[in-house]
Amino acid sequence: MSEDKQILIALKKARTHLGNVISMVEEKEYCIHILQQNLAVIGLLRSANGKLFKRHLDSCFMNAMKGTNEKRKKEMIDEISHLNKLS
Repeated sequence: MSEDKQILIALKKARTHLGNVISMVEEKEYCIHILQQNLAVIGLLRSANGKLFKRHLDSCFMNAMKGTNEKRKKEMIDEISHLNKLS
C-alpha cells in the first residue's frame, strides 16, 4: 500500500473517530470511554503526522539538500527546526 494511501486512511479514521468522540460528549457518555476514543484519534493523527514528516524528509528535504541553493537548504532546515519545536 502506498504511503499516501496509508496517510489518507489514518486521517479518515481519525475524522470518523473524532465524530464519535463529539457524539459521546454530546450524549454525556462515561468520561473514560470518551478519553479512550480521544486517545485513538490522537494516535491516528500522530501516525499520519509521522508518515507525512517522513515523506517530506524523503522527498522535498532530500531534494533541497542535494541541490546547490544554499538559501533553500537553510530554509528547509529552519522549517524542520520550527516543526520540531511545535511538537
